[in-house]
Amino acid sequence: MPVHPLPIRVFHWLNAFAMTCMATSGWAIYNASPLFGFTFPAWATLGGWLGGAVAWHFAAMWLLAGNGLFYLAYGLASGHFRRRFLPLSPSGIMTDLLAALKFRLPHEAGTYNAVQRLLYILVLLLGVLAVASGLAIWKPVQLWWLSAAFGDFATARYVHFLAMAGIVGFVAVHLILVVLVPRSLLPMLTGRHSSSHEVSS
Repeated sequence: MPVHPLPIRVFHWLNAFAMTCMATSGWAIYNASPLFGFTFPAWATLGGWLGGAVAWHFAAMWLLAGNGLFYLAYGLASGHFRRRFLPLSPSGIMTDLLAALKFRLPHEAGTYNAVQRLLYILVLLLGVLAVASGLAIWKPVQLWWLSAAFGDFATARYVHFLAMAGIVGFVAVHLILVVLVPRSLLPMLTGRHSSSHEVSS
């Protein structure tokens, strides 16, 4: 069995493209009406102007949502979620977290430790929260009940921004780990490791 089956690799790279478009176009939309006392530099944004950023954001949103639904269906039907994300317990998380802080966390190719399982579950939940809050912002009148679930339109904007910030933070850590352990990139390209075990921090 490959470390990462072909469907998982396809979902991963489509998601990477869609998330990059969503984040950078979202930053351009944010700059038009900032929530906090800062804006994003123009070179880090996508769309060129507000209308272009909105068009990119919605186009990427459909790709991300469709890809997410197929990933969810595959993960449940194939047992991928059960194999990769479970079991998960507070004691297991603390044990692996302490081992990681001491740079003594063993890693078996294709197997997630408890900290990784927790982070992947959290980022999936953040994805759901980002989609829900995004829909509440997009259609606040038609989906008034969804906007009301977040309190109001303004609160939904804050929730959407913070959910996306959490996802971007996860991606940033993910990329840093890839740079530190470049061998981890190979399985997501070919599906297989050059060796069956490796040790990383």
